[in-house]
Amino acid sequence: MQLQPDLSNNKIRVIITGASGMVGEGVLHECLEHSDIEKILVINRKPCGISHPKLTEILHSNFFDLSPIEPQLKNYNACFFCLGVSSFGMKETEYNRLTYDLTLHVANLLSRLNPDMVFCYVSGSGTDSTEQGRSMWAKIKGKTENRLLQLPFKRAYMFRPGYIHPTKGLKNTHKYYFALTWLFPVIRLLLPSQALTMKELGTAMIHTVNTGYEQSILESKDIIKLAKVFKKN
Repeated sequence: MQLQPDLSNNKIRVIITGASGMVGEGVLHECLEHSDIEKILVINRKPCGISHPKLTEILHSNFFDLSPIEPQLKNYNACFFCLGVSSFGMKETEYNRLTYDLTLHVANLLSRLNPDMVFCYVSGSGTDSTEQGRSMWAKIKGKTENRLLQLPFKRAYMFRPGYIHPTKGLKNTHKYYFALTWLFPVIRLLLPSQALTMKELGTAMIHTVNTGYEQSILESKDIIKLAKVFKKN
């Protein structure tokens, strides 16, 4: 299937969650820089600390009750869902609540308010689409992906990045990533299908809206491929 730009809807109005985390901040950075992005709404529990003419920020603590801000979530054609928690030290019931329940609650509302929306969900390499494996986090992520793909969005894409090379200068990069920064050329050479840059991740998300992709689940190699398509900057 050949990738073709969707010229019928050239400007992107995007909702971003998780912008106070490493991935969300990186995706927001690419959206602020990209000419196709017309408007950005960030929903955060705490301020992202960024001011820009494209950007509107809503501070909201309870993602299980979005009714107070529901009117402000209309008229967007993309959502880059970067909100997530680590499963480390977490019981399955709580991880399920903060991963599956929370994500589906937000996504169901957005699909109702914005049926023309393209929804991108940041999952992770190793996610279990069968929901039958031994890894708790992988099963729950797989269940979340499967249900998201059933919602009535215009299109939905599940992003499964491996190692993400951070964008220089951003403040929410995990400390251990700094230790690996100098190794990235080696990691990219040895694991070309598993290592990508934050710029590639953010750019690929933007391209899902105006270009699309031939499959709904994107591993690292797909993300890198899509980031190279229809480049504008």
